[in-house]
Amino acid sequence: MKKYAIAIHGGAGTILRSTMTNEKEKAYKQGLEDALLAGDNILKSGGLALDAVEAAIIQLENNALFNAGKGAVFTHDGKNELDASIMCGKTLMAGAVAGVQHIINPIRLAKTVMQQSEHVLLCGKGAEEFAKLKNIPFAKDDYFFIQQRYDQLLSMRDSDKTSLDHADDKIENGEKKFGTVGAVALDVNGDIAAGTSTGGMTNKRFGRAGDSPIIGAGTYANNNTCAISCTGHGEFFIRAVVAYDISCLMEYKNMSLHDACKLVVNDKLVKMGGEGGLIAIDRMGNIELPFNSEGMYRGTKKSGEDLFIAIYK
Repeated sequence: MKKYAIAIHGGAGTILRSTMTNEKEKAYKQGLEDALLAGDNILKSGGLALDAVEAAIIQLENNALFNAGKGAVFTHDGKNELDASIMCGKTLMAGAVAGVQHIINPIRLAKTVMQQSEHVLLCGKGAEEFAKLKNIPFAKDDYFFIQQRYDQLLSMRDSDKTSLDHADDKIENGEKKFGTVGAVALDVNGDIAAGTSTGGMTNKRFGRAGDSPIIGAGTYANNNTCAISCTGHGEFFIRAVVAYDISCLMEYKNMSLHDACKLVVNDKLVKMGGEGGLIAIDRMGNIELPFNSEGMYRGTKKSGEDLFIAIYK
């Protein structure tokens, strides 16, 4: 049987071990497992990498523990603004949305932009208008409302600062989590795909978007090289064009997936001051999970192998 594989992330950075309860850790790991299995079920039945990526991310968007979809953080105005993107390595087709509200699964909308429009990136009200035309499911504000997330906003609303998604966990003591979610996959046809989804930063203003909806920065897939989904401080990942940079190192310098990921995440980003990580896969089924933060919520499942799930280094 031809091999297939999937990798997912639920954000880089972590709650410190000292404040991570057994219950919370178990819940995070269960959420990661549910997402992995959703993608794996599609792949093992011969389904497409693109569909497996979407299915895994939908599971994470529906889980309030993660900063995407239902668990998204709040903007300065008390809204949830969601970003997502997806890319097919076989065709180099891509779709993305930024700053959308009330969309239950932004990754589904991003995929619809890719498959049912001539565009790549739709933003705000226009993206929502398109979603209505395509019968994408919406929900009211209370679906997205998580008290813990709202408390995080209230604690910093009077400041000009934005924060990552664990404001209740004493960020000043080094506890921070980039709550983006993502998936990359290889199917039995030898095709790869990548997707990323996020609620962004707490207290963000002015329609800020990070790297998640930007093809080449937070998401990239090319059958000739790799599929990448990033999580971290988005501004740095945009400036470093992280996802495409790894692909370029493989394509033009003939670097391995491992070496390209190591150079970008542990050298280039570190020198810029960028914190975070990514998940990567190539057509051989090689998977890399590099990060330069305290940890990264991550998991993998390869054909014929057991699940792997981890949070810390």
